[in-house]
Amino acid sequence: MTRVKRGTIAHKKRERLLKTTKGFRWGRKSKERAAKEALLHAWSSAFKGRKEKKRDYRALWNVKVNAAARGEGTKYSALIHALKLKGVKLDRKILADLAEHEPGVFKKIVEFVK
Repeated sequence: MTRVKRGTIAHKKRERLLKTTKGFRWGRKSKERAAKEALLHAWSSAFKGRKEKKRDYRALWNVKVNAAARGEGTKYSALIHALKLKGVKLDRKILADLAEHEPGVFKKIVEFVK
């Protein structure tokens, strides 16, 4: 009877796991049990990080809009309120970009809503 070699699927699974942990420190990159544990924590942190990134960017946009608005003699909250009353459909991301790169356009927007 011919010899049957086994474990190819288990080996592939192990290789895939260790490939994912490339760049981790110490035994977390080479020892299967430590790598599996490290990935459980890493993936949950990555998930959390993707959510936090959105919060961080929105906070940054608010700061940029506020800084530019105060340069034009108004406050962030007053500007946002005025934009809503006038029905201007610009979100904070676009306002922040205009404030940073196109101050003339931002100034016209502020004058329009005043």
